[in-house]
Amino acid sequence: MSLEKIREEYLKLVKEVKDEKELYDLRVKFLGKKGALTDIMKGARDLSPEERPSFGKLVNEVKTFINNSLEEKRAELAKAALELKLASEEIDVTLPSRKVSLGGVNPLNKIIEEIEEIFISMGYSVAEGPEVETDKFNFEMLNLPKDHPARDMQDSFYITNELLMRTQTSPVQAREMLKANGEGPVKIICPGKVFRRDNDDATHSHQFTQIEGLVVDKNITFSDLKGTLEHFIKAVFGENKKIRLRPSFFPFTEPSVEVDVSWGNEDDEENIKWLEILGAGMVHPNVLKMAGFDPEVYSGFAFGMGPERVAMLKYGISDIRSFYTNDVRFLQQFNSDRND
Repeated sequence: MSLEKIREEYLKLVKEVKDEKELYDLRVKFLGKKGALTDIMKGARDLSPEERPSFGKLVNEVKTFINNSLEEKRAELAKAALELKLASEEIDVTLPSRKVSLGGVNPLNKIIEEIEEIFISMGYSVAEGPEVETDKFNFEMLNLPKDHPARDMQDSFYITNELLMRTQTSPVQAREMLKANGEGPVKIICPGKVFRRDNDDATHSHQFTQIEGLVVDKNITFSDLKGTLEHFIKAVFGENKKIRLRPSFFPFTEPSVEVDVSWGNEDDEENIKWLEILGAGMVHPNVLKMAGFDPEVYSGFAFGMGPERVAMLKYGISDIRSFYTNDVRFLQQFNSDRND
């Protein structure tokens, strides 16, 4: 076959190529080890020395032509494939977008943030401390010396004889009072996790959260405590809510009270329904002394609440475990506005 016929046959076949495989087969047919150009080069040995250079030049010209043509065809096939892909993936921007499901805030975290904002607006600062605490700060600095019977009120997770998982956030109060070096004012809330050996059920958990508050300054009275708690309750549950204080006992406050919030029949003084919401009291003089404050000069009040309890009352949640099981169906009830 002459070089001209090879060229003509190639031009005919290259027009019929539809994909990369056919293009590869065409290259092998003309440029491979057993291809048409290789075969015709074998005839160069029958030529005279004078004819060989011009023959070789012609063969190289045809080879270069085919190589260039193959590259052009490859580019043409790639462009056609891209256009086909783009056409198949065309997006109609006028169609409504797909619904994107967004995450949300756990109702427990919601109520903690809400409580923090309420007290920050009253001039409180937020203080934090370690969850693995010493016996000194968890008990002794709070008027609970070793072997004090009131320690039995809190069944604790001890790590060593002197280290335990904190049973309350009160140790943060003790640490903050020590930082003050006996000079007020101290005005803080202490949110965080606490741990007690308890059987988990609908209303109990071995791990839960607390928010405790502390105010220490000159001339702090019990009426300051009551006014603070009334403002807090109304801010969280509504202006129609009332509070009731009942005498109680806590080793680190004296006097101590349990605080109830009205939960129905607010307009009927004789038939109001009450629910316990938190504990509070005036800081015990011994606690002030151990923290470096002179109880003859300074006084204070403290309170503590469980945000789970507050959230359960506010949102009508019946099982405390719902806060921790990460059931998306439960969480979506409190974040439906984010997925509308």
